[in-house]
Amino acid sequence: MLYNTTYNCHIYILTYAILHSLIRSMKEKKIKFEQLANSRVNKAIRLLRLISNLANKSHYNYSSEDADKIINALKQEVKNIQEKFNSKNSRDSKDFKL
Repeated sequence: MLYNTTYNCHIYILTYAILHSLIRSMKEKKIKFEQLANSRVNKAIRLLRLISNLANKSHYNYSSEDADKIINALKQEVKNIQEKFNSKNSRDSKDFKL
């Protein structure tokens, strides 16, 4: 009977340690996600604002087709991001070129 109690105690301790480790790992991953998301989204917003500066006709010469290509490329990338967040599949990233 003593062996069974000791064995159960060891199983309990091992289970607790594993669960504690998993919970700590999940919390660390959540913190890392939040840090990277804040940093990367703010960086993307700053870069999008720089792209919007290209719309200034007094500084740049471009066609409506050029503008459409930029806007469509950005829309497609946002769509790709949505798909990645909604599924486990990853996509190849493609660089933009006018």
